[in-house]
Order: sequence, then C-alpha cells, then structure tokens
Amino acid sequence: MSEGAPRRILVRPVTAGERAEWEPLWKAYQAFYQVALSDETTAKAWARFHDDAEPMGVLGAYADGRLIGIAHYIFHRSCWSVGDYCYLQDLYVVEDARKLGAGGALIAAVEAQARQAGPSRLHWLTQDGNTTARKLYDTLAERSGFIQYRKLF
Repeated sequence: MSEGAPRRILVRPVTAGERAEWEPLWKAYQAFYQVALSDETTAKAWARFHDDAEPMGVLGAYADGRLIGIAHYIFHRSCWSVGDYCYLQDLYVVEDARKLGAGGALIAAVEAQARQAGPSRLHWLTQDGNTTARKLYDTLAERSGFIQYRKLF
C-alpha cells in the first residue's frame, strides 16, 4: 500500500463471490508456513465457510475496497467447558499492508463473533519463530505454555 494509504480498516465476512480475492491471500499464508494444500482442500474449506451448517467462518480486512487480510475461525466442543471454544485457525495480512492494524482488527472481529456465539474461549497458535506476529499476540492474549504435538494421517 502507498504511504498515503488510509488507516481505516473495514472487517467483514468474505462473501462467496470473493473467492478470487481471497485465494491469493490463502496461498500466500500457506507459502509463509511452507505448505501447499491441494485444490480439493481449498475448495472444501471455501465451501465450508459459506455453509450455514458448518461451524466455520471467514472474515476479511479491507482497505480502499481491497482485501488485505483474512481470518478463518472454527467453533468446537471442549471437555473443559460447557460452552464451545473458538479456534482462530488462520490469520494473514498481505505484506504491503502490515502495520496498518489489520491483524489486530481481524482478531478483535473474530473475538466479537465468538462472544456473540457464546464460546468461553478464543485461542490460536503460531510458530515460535513468527516474532512479528507474536509481538501483536502478546499484547492481546496470554500464552498458554502448551506445546503442540501432532501426527499427520
């Protein structure tokens, strides 16, 4: 974005007709984490975001009508709470729009969605080395201290 870029960020759901705007950000997010998901996985995620029966959502941050950031979130059950949790699974802001506040605005918007829906917790993960994002996250939430383990199938 240019030096005279607006500081006002609009966050709203990414509509079903905006896949062409969303997908480059989704692919850039994958590249950042050095993964490449299949076209089938991308299509399924996109369909789930726009299916009212699915517990998933997608929000976009816009500046001057341009999609500059995305957040994907999922509501899920927990054995530790009567209410559901909200997992902020993916958060990405295009490189030339970072430091405009889009990341924080997206997190706040996901939190608002979660509070409205009733979960008792919003949580997310990031890699240890993602120091830029961690600076923001450390101002917004507490680190749990847990280490994630996984087995891929």
